[in-house]
Amino acid sequence: MTRPEARTASVRRATSESTVELELDLDGTGRSHIDTSVPFFDHLLTAFAKHSLTDLTVRASGDTDIDAHHTVEDVAIVLGQAIREALGDKSGISRYGDALVPLDEALAQAVVDISGRPYLVHTGEPAGYEFHLIGGHFTGSLVRHTFEAIAFHAGMTVHVTVLGGRDPHHIAEAEYKAFARAFRQAKARDPLVQGVPSTKGAL
Repeated sequence: MTRPEARTASVRRATSESTVELELDLDGTGRSHIDTSVPFFDHLLTAFAKHSLTDLTVRASGDTDIDAHHTVEDVAIVLGQAIREALGDKSGISRYGDALVPLDEALAQAVVDISGRPYLVHTGEPAGYEFHLIGGHFTGSLVRHTFEAIAFHAGMTVHVTVLGGRDPHHIAEAEYKAFARAFRQAKARDPLVQGVPSTKGAL
């Protein structure tokens, strides 16, 4: 029996604002070692790895003395690039995934299409959420911004909807866990799928 080809990637990005080194295995068990120098983002990425069953290692440093924005954005860019690389030609994948995930009072839904067409629809966060500082360093606006960067660089269509929630930490974590579970379904190999799951023959 032939073992399926490994779906792994290793990507490095260095700018005047940050340096990011990232490795992932789409067919892992959810193990992670995350050090972005932004603790709450480490928490979100750890949840993403665990609930998407993606092994993920991230080492990042940057000008967090100015703001967390540059480092967080660059990590999200690299994560998207690595996902795209690891997926290869997308032959045999399920392609679509959806998940509804609660975290106490928060409830989030995510739908993923590994389509080759980058698009994000992100709705439902409470008014003013983008101004919250979570953990004293992570601005609420970065949740949407990271989904934009991941979706664009991975070539995925992503819909994330917050259906309820009060605590900013819970809302962000529910969004990331829902995204992780939807991505887990979409990236999964489907034994019934022959070739690329598209009438166009390419994704």
